[in-house]
Amino acid sequence: MDHVEVLAAYDRQIRRGAQTESPGARVERAGAVVRQIGPEHDWNGVHWADVDAATADAVIAEQVRYYTSLGREFEWKLYSHDRPADLADRLRAAGFVPEPPETVMVAEVADLSTEPEPPEGVRLLPVTDAAGVRLMADAHEMAFGDDGSGLAKRVLTQLTETPDAVVAVVAMAGDVPVSSARMEFYPGTDFAGLWGGGTAPQWRGKGIYRALIAHRTRIAAERGLRYLQVDATDDSRPILQRLGFVPLSVTTPFVYEPQKHQ
Repeated sequence: MDHVEVLAAYDRQIRRGAQTESPGARVERAGAVVRQIGPEHDWNGVHWADVDAATADAVIAEQVRYYTSLGREFEWKLYSHDRPADLADRLRAAGFVPEPPETVMVAEVADLSTEPEPPEGVRLLPVTDAAGVRLMADAHEMAFGDDGSGLAKRVLTQLTETPDAVVAVVAMAGDVPVSSARMEFYPGTDFAGLWGGGTAPQWRGKGIYRALIAHRTRIAAERGLRYLQVDATDDSRPILQRLGFVPLSVTTPFVYEPQKHQ
C-alpha cells in the first residue's frame, strides 16, 4: 500500500469530500471548512479545515460562534498531519479539550479475511430492527461502561431511514449480547468505516473482535469497496495490525462544550 497515495485519497474523499447519510444531519462547506451539523445525539464537528498560521485562529473562532449559536457541543477532528503544526495548541487556547488520540488505520479489502470464525458458543446476529438495536446498545454498555441510548437512537434512525448506509451486527453468547459493531458506507468513495467492536470484559481475547472484522469485510467485498478504515484505540490497534491494517495518521478529537464557556 502506498501510504502517501492512500492518505491523500482519504483526505480528499472522506474529509474534504465528507458526506453524511445520518438522517437529520447535513454537511456544510463554509469557506475553508467542511463541517457537519446534526441532532444532539449525532456527531457534530469539523471534518476538514484548510488553514495556516495566519488564518487558523479566526477560523477556529468562527466555528465556536457558529456551533454555540446552535447550542451544539462539537468536535474538531484534528489529524497529526494537519497544518499549521501548532493547531492543537491553538484549539486548546480557544477552549477545546482533547480526548484520547486514536490511530487511523486502513487495509485493502482484498488483503483481509472474509471468513468470520467466532469462538464456540458465540454467533453473529445481523442488526436489522429495534430489537437488534437494543441488543447492540446492551453490548456497548457492557463493553464500555457508558450509556448506549445515544448509539441506539442513531443506529435505529439509520436503519429506518437510510438502511443502505449502515450495516450493524451483534455477537451473542446464548441470549447475552457480548459485543457489537457497525460499518458505515460513503457513496462514491473507495472507503467504508468500521466503528464499535467493543467486547464485554469477560469475553475479550477469544477472537470475537476478529470475527466482527471478517464479517464486515465480507460485506465490503460484496459491495466492491477497496479500503476499510478504523479509528483504532490502543487496545484494538495491535489486533488490527496483525490482521493487515496499517497506520495512516493519528486523530485527536478536540471537543468544545458551549455551556462551559457561558
